[in-house]
Amino acid sequence: MSSCEQGTHLGSLTRGNGRRETEDWFAGRTHHWQEWTVAELVAAKKATGQSVSLVVPAHNEAATVGQVVSRVRETLVGTVALLDEVIVIDSDSDDDTYAVATDAGAIVHRCCDIRPDLGTHPGKGEAMWKSTFVTKGDLLVFMDADLVDWDTHFVSGLLGPLLTEPAVSMVKGFYERPYRSGNTVAAYEGGRVTELVARPLIALLYPELAGVVQPLAGEWAIRRPLFESLPVPTGYAVELAALIDTVRVAGTDAIAQVDLGRRTHRHQALLDLGAMATQIMAAAWSRSLDRPAADEVILRQYVSGDGVIQSRDRHAQLIERPPAKSVPSA
Repeated sequence: MSSCEQGTHLGSLTRGNGRRETEDWFAGRTHHWQEWTVAELVAAKKATGQSVSLVVPAHNEAATVGQVVSRVRETLVGTVALLDEVIVIDSDSDDDTYAVATDAGAIVHRCCDIRPDLGTHPGKGEAMWKSTFVTKGDLLVFMDADLVDWDTHFVSGLLGPLLTEPAVSMVKGFYERPYRSGNTVAAYEGGRVTELVARPLIALLYPELAGVVQPLAGEWAIRRPLFESLPVPTGYAVELAALIDTVRVAGTDAIAQVDLGRRTHRHQALLDLGAMATQIMAAAWSRSLDRPAADEVILRQYVSGDGVIQSRDRHAQLIERPPAKSVPSA
């Protein structure tokens, strides 16, 4: 597609029918977690015969992963049988994440130990991709390990559309994301990369996803056959890439979103967000061009030290794993 053709394509998608289609999708595919009781979901799970795996990718999250695991296990495994397994994928942690998660009752796998014949890469997406080789569930629910203000309805809410609407294959969570700076809390200022990177990319390249409230949300769920059919960026681009690729293979009606209320987590430093943004931009742009990005890009950043501006090169990894279903058995 030439630059002129691409510009025409982008413009046509963002006008008229595109807006109406976004509004229609939003009205039909946006839910609230309170629409389903846990008992109703357990009954739906039993009726459909589906199993559910909760996957918690974790990197140096010893301070929070234990509470995440123990609360979910107590509420959704011990009290009711909504979850069949709780799996933590420890991604190269050098703290006590593995021990804390194990003590809390999770099945814990070190990412590097899963299919070592395939090698290993750092990153959240790598942990999620590797989880397909050690989980059994027909439905996969992903939840971040750094949550500090949340509840177990995050899990049940995400399962609502998957257990009750056969046409839905992927569910994104959204929530109020406060940003805390000292004693000041701004209710909706937490999604900096979403607002500065993901949403502009969607507006320019993928307007059919404009109705997704939080495209980078770490809390989402997907049917295993779909996830295993998707290429997976090893870094932070996994969430946006999964949205784009799902629309390509199944259309927007295969996606639903659920209001989960409020979510608070540990915020990353600004320079770290630069590397995250680079990965997200690369995944989105490579898909728009239908050609892979380079495996790595060097991001030059500048910091002040002793009153002198100094450059710092950061290696942003852009590697993508192939669809898990295409990988030969060990």
